[in-house]
Amino acid sequence: MNLQRRQLIQATAGTALLGSLGLHSAHAQGLEQVKIVNGFPAGGSADVTSRRIGEKLGGSAYTKNAAVVENKTGAAGRIAVETVKNSAPDGATLLLTPYSMMSIYPHIYKQLSYDPFKDLVPVAMASLLTHGLAVGPMVPATVKTVKDYLAWAKANPTLANYGSPAAGSTPHFLGALLGLNNNVELKHVPYRGSIPGITDVIGGQLASMITPHGDFLPNHRAGKLRIIATSGKQRSPFVPDVPTFAEQGFPDLVVEEWFGFYAPAKTPAAIITNANQAINTALKEKSVIDSLALSGMVPLGGTPEEMAKSMKYYYDFWNPLVKKIGFTAES
Repeated sequence: MNLQRRQLIQATAGTALLGSLGLHSAHAQGLEQVKIVNGFPAGGSADVTSRRIGEKLGGSAYTKNAAVVENKTGAAGRIAVETVKNSAPDGATLLLTPYSMMSIYPHIYKQLSYDPFKDLVPVAMASLLTHGLAVGPMVPATVKTVKDYLAWAKANPTLANYGSPAAGSTPHFLGALLGLNNNVELKHVPYRGSIPGITDVIGGQLASMITPHGDFLPNHRAGKLRIIATSGKQRSPFVPDVPTFAEQGFPDLVVEEWFGFYAPAKTPAAIITNANQAINTALKEKSVIDSLALSGMVPLGGTPEEMAKSMKYYYDFWNPLVKKIGFTAES
């Protein structure tokens, strides 16, 4: 869906919602304080999305004050999901997560501690991102393309590793598919978020990393690492000089991902509506758009129904790929 179409849907939905809620909702006091929980460290894409949007929620029918953000790292993002699942369904706690935890994890964890379709309720998609493959000083400067990288990896099997922000995440599986589909063994190194892995790439302890490409931008521009491919359908506007995987002959690695807000199951529909409106309004503010751009993301928004539909699409999309990769939590 193009940006203009999405904006039209958002505007129409917002008008309809306001009309149905009437004056009572328009003058509602809102919750005193809201908390946004995400499963990744400060400084990464999830954290930036949480904070920039959370800052703008105050003064709405949803909440009086700006939201506070809690980084509940660990268990590849699952601790954050569990925290929100077990929170009171009163709208005071939201989860901000990439779709990996909802659409991929059910395929890899036989005893997942939450059911993404029953224990949580979609509120709004927040931001769209593409992933990138970047290499650091461990990889020679002559490696400029994905084919160069695969040739280097094949010639240097003891060094051929890549990091991702979590085992079972979309970046993890992009790397797994890259190696599997090209008969190159790439060792996966999971991290707790992007930033620790990027630090190791820059320091020469890790050859490469696949993660949201926005997390690479400052160091890419400073020449401390090199983004050699991005996973979008088109080139990223933030690194237009970097060709996509598809342009380089790897169309199987075209993947875009979104961050989305969820509430605990049984949260009242009126609160979901207020939260959705507040998030959509925040996403239209220039300061939020500019902040997301610095991290290589664009705002999404939309209705809970659109989010639920996208979540189910990616659940079905990843099922056969996870089986092909053969990864489970016990792998």
